[in-house]
Amino acid sequence: LNAARQRAPRQQIRFLPSPAQDGSGVTELVPTRVPVLAEHPLVRGPRFRQLKIGAGHRLDVKSSGVFVLGIGHGNKLLTDLYNCHLTKVYTVGGLFGKATDDFSDTGKLVEKTTFDHITREKLERILAVIQGTNHKALLMYSNIDMKTQEAYELAVKGLIRPMGKSPPIITAIRCLQFALPEFQLEIHCLHETQQYLRKVVHEIGLELKSSAVCTQVRRIRDGVFTLDDALLRTQWDLQSVQKAIRDCQLKVQTEIERTLG
Repeated sequence: LNAARQRAPRQQIRFLPSPAQDGSGVTELVPTRVPVLAEHPLVRGPRFRQLKIGAGHRLDVKSSGVFVLGIGHGNKLLTDLYNCHLTKVYTVGGLFGKATDDFSDTGKLVEKTTFDHITREKLERILAVIQGTNHKALLMYSNIDMKTQEAYELAVKGLIRPMGKSPPIITAIRCLQFALPEFQLEIHCLHETQQYLRKVVHEIGLELKSSAVCTQVRRIRDGVFTLDDALLRTQWDLQSVQKAIRDCQLKVQTEIERTLG
């Protein structure tokens, strides 16, 4: 911001001494327009000395993907978006045949197991069980009577979600790729941590009478924000940030009004 072009300092009228134009040698006061020195950059210093920036749903050091930041007034919008309890979407990579102490492929190896008996059909059956169990939890923590008109209207709008604190809930999970020993999942969830997702991969391995570690956690959607809205490190400049804010303003406001009224 400070490197951007600044507006010119405000001008003021001062009466400054100047030799008379008739050559008489007499000094007279002449009205002259001069800049206000108090507003000069060398006097005032940098215009922006601090900028309040808030972080949305955090990503740990082993994860990547969409990470939302709020600047200035955007910090209040971050709070409103948090109160919307919007779903986040991840792609999660897994590797069968190993178990580690932190459920990731970089952790300390605990054991090795066989995985030749695992098929995509068996994996998808486990995923269906996980989704069904979490769907029951979603209904329980949403505190809505499913026999009411309100529940029907919320279901049509896709707004059935826990509007308070709850354990991590997986609203949808499916297999994107399967090529033993590797696989990739797409997980839609609420109130999760990335470590929780790694533990899910570990538990899937146990359910399939094997073991599994997580090789990648990448957030591809955080509420209304997707990878298309994200800025690469090479795009961290004023123009790109301003454009990103303008492009997202409408959909952020629309989602807050739709969910919170």
